[in-house]
Amino acid sequence: MRRLLSFAACLLLVLATGLAYAADKEVKAGFVYVSPVGDAGYSYAHDQGRKMLEKDMGVATTFVEAVPEGPDSERVLTNMARKGYNLIFATSFGYMDPVIKVAKDFPDVVFMHCSGYKQAPNVGTYFGRIYQARYLTGLVAGSMTKSAKIGYVAAFPIPEVIRGINAFTLGVQAVNPKAEVRVVWTKTWYDPALEKDAAKSLLDVGCDVIAQHQDSPGPQEAAQERGVYSVGYNSDMSKFAPKAQLTSAVWNWGVVYKYVAEQVKKGTWKSEDIWWGMDKGVVDIAPFGPMVPKDVQDKVNAKKAELVKGQDNIFAGPIADQKGAAKAAAGQKLSDKELLGMNWFVKGVIGTTE
Repeated sequence: MRRLLSFAACLLLVLATGLAYAADKEVKAGFVYVSPVGDAGYSYAHDQGRKMLEKDMGVATTFVEAVPEGPDSERVLTNMARKGYNLIFATSFGYMDPVIKVAKDFPDVVFMHCSGYKQAPNVGTYFGRIYQARYLTGLVAGSMTKSAKIGYVAAFPIPEVIRGINAFTLGVQAVNPKAEVRVVWTKTWYDPALEKDAAKSLLDVGCDVIAQHQDSPGPQEAAQERGVYSVGYNSDMSKFAPKAQLTSAVWNWGVVYKYVAEQVKKGTWKSEDIWWGMDKGVVDIAPFGPMVPKDVQDKVNAKKAELVKGQDNIFAGPIADQKGAAKAAAGQKLSDKELLGMNWFVKGVIGTTE
């Protein structure tokens, strides 16, 4: 009787497990990239996350690279949905309206838009608190500059980019209050030649550290050619400028992609706004270059440890804007809403938000 009961129990367990497995959806994920995948930069970092999804979860994936923002992205999104991809990641801010439009025609497909703010029943948004990594790289740059002039090659004047510049500047000034951060806008996400020329223009006015919010390693290469330092973005760009790069602000998108794919697989996905930071492992900094002294590394690692624990006080007052007007009083912390809509520069930034 005991053996019979034991067998029956095992049979029920197998059946239950089989039913649970059968309830899981097959996930096919598509990715739309604004720039070439290459071996560095924004799309490269996203593609590393895609590969992690394939490796760790066995999810079938596809991607289309170098898709301009606008009508072309709408076409690509539509084609992916028609081909049976039930989870589509649109990885650039300018894909926002096309995603919302296409999602209406494919209500059974889950769309995730990176860095945007528009949602729908089948559209969620996601990003990471890369400003945390920016702050840490600012600590490094502020410690290493000799001229107290740091250059920043930036893409578009949108809150995401402005927020990163401000966090970087706050990091710089935490260790070097007299330092300034000079910003040049390229108005493009990916244009290696233009990005490199923009960096050169900053070097010409005395900047001896170059940071960036761009997809190519062009600014890193310009810094190395002039014998000064640089701070990369998206991925570890040290192989392009090993003598210049101090560190990089880097992404680990796979953390988000696995989380979303698991929900879609289980049928539990709901539209939400994901904005994770260093405590979730979505953002980090690359290994320090050999030129960064140990005491600087220790200082940065101590601050990083706080962020990993969820102690984020980067945008805590007192904070003033370029004109000296108070934006956050002592003891006050800017809200996520204020950070997400940030359209002003902190004191110490040289440049305009236009």
